[in-house]
Amino acid sequence: MDGSNLPDWASAMVSALDEKMRFELLEASAERVVGRMPVRGNTQPAGLWHGGASGVLVETLASIGALGHGQPDRMPVGVDLNVTHHKAAFDGWVTGEALAIHLGRTSACYEVILRNDDGQRVATGRLTCALLPMDQD
Repeated sequence: MDGSNLPDWASAMVSALDEKMRFELLEASAERVVGRMPVRGNTQPAGLWHGGASGVLVETLASIGALGHGQPDRMPVGVDLNVTHHKAAFDGWVTGEALAIHLGRTSACYEVILRNDDGQRVATGRLTCALLPMDQD
């Protein structure tokens, strides 16, 4: 994540797992989040994009959006994740776009579309986050 043109709160969602998977955040708001991961290094033994990488990308993007919605006093915690895989990816990048479905007081839900470099849909996911109050010391 290079941090250019991103809101300050978005940097709070960087995790060790995202760094290992070489996640790049491209755009962030409560309503829409865009980011990507390279296929290389995130594959299963047959050499194609790992389904678990799809799950990580879906959860990362939607959680960033939920943080944007809940900040400064609520922290998102994923409570329901699902991913449907449509097409294999063998190289290049998988880019995800998370769009808010519901932005409530105690929960946020996002649909996330993952696409390959040709714009073809690789997977569709959904994440629901509970928005937990953060301690206000």
